[in-house]
Amino acid sequence: MTATHSTRMLILGSGPAGLSAAIYGARAGMAPIVVQGLQPGGQLTTTTDVENYPGFRDVIQGPWLMEEMQAQAEHVGAQMMWDTITEVDLSQRPFRLIGDGGTVYSGDVLVIATGAQARWLGMDSEEALKGKGVSACATCDGFFYRGKKVAVIGGGNTAVEEALYLTNHSHDVTLIHRRDSLRAEKILQERLFANEKIKVLWNKTVEEFVGEGEPAGLTALKLRDTETGEISSIDVEGGFVAIGHSPATDVFQGTGLTLDKDGYIEVTPGTAKTNIPGVFACGDVMDKHYRQAVTAAGTGCMAALDAERFLAEVDFEAITEAAE
Repeated sequence: MTATHSTRMLILGSGPAGLSAAIYGARAGMAPIVVQGLQPGGQLTTTTDVENYPGFRDVIQGPWLMEEMQAQAEHVGAQMMWDTITEVDLSQRPFRLIGDGGTVYSGDVLVIATGAQARWLGMDSEEALKGKGVSACATCDGFFYRGKKVAVIGGGNTAVEEALYLTNHSHDVTLIHRRDSLRAEKILQERLFANEKIKVLWNKTVEEFVGEGEPAGLTALKLRDTETGEISSIDVEGGFVAIGHSPATDVFQGTGLTLDKDGYIEVTPGTAKTNIPGVFACGDVMDKHYRQAVTAAGTGCMAALDAERFLAEVDFEAITEAAE
């Protein structure tokens, strides 16, 4: 027999955005159900040192922070479900989601906090050195490379912005791009070329991330020239892969939910409201600019408050109609 779980507030995703929404939703008496998805805790569970989350003087561990958030959400009344959603029906309320095992989840409101994943080059050496010199977020990890030589891989807005940001910490930033021109906006390119701390290596791809020591840490990048095939190497202690992000919105294709050209969920500016009344989005699935744990948590709070107000209005309308 197929199991069905119903709630006033259904939350999809369990990173900082989803769990913040759960905390606020539970405190408002909405008894939220959180469907955790493929990666319970979100991207922070793959992050070791976290030094920029407010409230902690010392470096904390990403997995520990997410465990604490989940514990707080459960403490105030949120229920966690470990499942992956494969089917979504947003055509009417309550909204209906189906997990990969057939379990049905029903919610009077839905908060989408499925996040976005950084795109990686897909190399074994890259995987081996993630968190050990290889990163996909300069604003998250750039602080750890003060005074060190770093490189950014990519040629779009994200790569140029990351390179510019890293000049706050490093005097030696190299941008590596596989073509002979950048895709980034012209104003960003002008800032990049005007910055004396940045040099650009054209027509180069990363062949290997080289690590040494015990424990291993990034020491160099082996590069291949895309025109000649020549192999070269540069010494770096930080390598930042900046080739974009992919929002986790595949399951919402064709549901009526408005997505932008890059697949991010569109919301009314200054809110977490989507184009479907009762559906709200928060965190990296709707934010392509900041992508920080603290901003995700903030939009999670916004989503819960928007959802609470939506339900209050719906309930008031129902009471008024019944009294007439």
